[in-house]
Amino acid sequence: MRRAPGRGSLTGVGLVLAGTLSVQFGSAFAALLFPRAGALGTVALRIAFAAVLLLVVARPRLRGYARADWAVVCGFGLALGGMNSLFYQAIDRIPLGAAVTLEVLGPLLLSVVTSRRAASLLWAGLALAGVYLLGSDGFGSLNVAGVAFALGAGAMWAAYIVFNSRAGARFPRLDGLAIAMSVAALVTLPLGIGAAGATLLEPAVLGLGLAIAVVSSGVPYTLELLALRRLPAPTFAVLTCLAPAVAALAGFLVLGQGLTLPQCAAIAMVVAASAGAVRTGGR
Repeated sequence: MRRAPGRGSLTGVGLVLAGTLSVQFGSAFAALLFPRAGALGTVALRIAFAAVLLLVVARPRLRGYARADWAVVCGFGLALGGMNSLFYQAIDRIPLGAAVTLEVLGPLLLSVVTSRRAASLLWAGLALAGVYLLGSDGFGSLNVAGVAFALGAGAMWAAYIVFNSRAGARFPRLDGLAIAMSVAALVTLPLGIGAAGATLLEPAVLGLGLAIAVVSSGVPYTLELLALRRLPAPTFAVLTCLAPAVAALAGFLVLGQGLTLPQCAAIAMVVAASAGAVRTGGR
């Protein structure tokens, strides 16, 4: 009986890592579609297909909710759509590893603010030092708009976390996520159609969009749900802090985006700061 939890925890760790790999490599492969569909067209396809998949799987109930519930889930959907749209605009301009490193500052700041502990300020300082190191080595060569989009995606990620938590308390199972993803699709589809037009209807583009939706949304959500049944939430949160490092690996392997040693050190500092902030923070 003592060995079963150990095996379960090890399996949970593997599921989290697999989910993180799926998300970041999905983002890398999405960037390959940008020349044909553009960043806005790609994100529109991803979110639209993800919404359809979630609606089929979750079959959310739409009746019996108050206006406050709908306000929360619509805010959730706007944060979800904004986060993905801004992030795809960022990786269209700057390397994937740098984009995720900047984006993760949003949840990190949220963790520091909500924890209200002195130790969290140290982790925030470490993260800022990492960003400074990343900037001193390469911000001059990074697209300014790409940096701004990545920081904006981080702010929307923090909002996504807040609304996700509130929607989870108001909607059962995956209902809140399915509805929010549908709201995000309604927001991003017009932008994607306006940017890419009829290109989105090409069979090859549709096929790639579906594959990206499955790899970036369907597979990770499933793996995360399975992992949370085997791991404590704090352990799960710490493991997800590896996202910048995995993104840098995906950018290198799929997109040929190399990193210098100072940039690698900067990413490692942000990962360590994120994990430390999660460990010392509250719920």
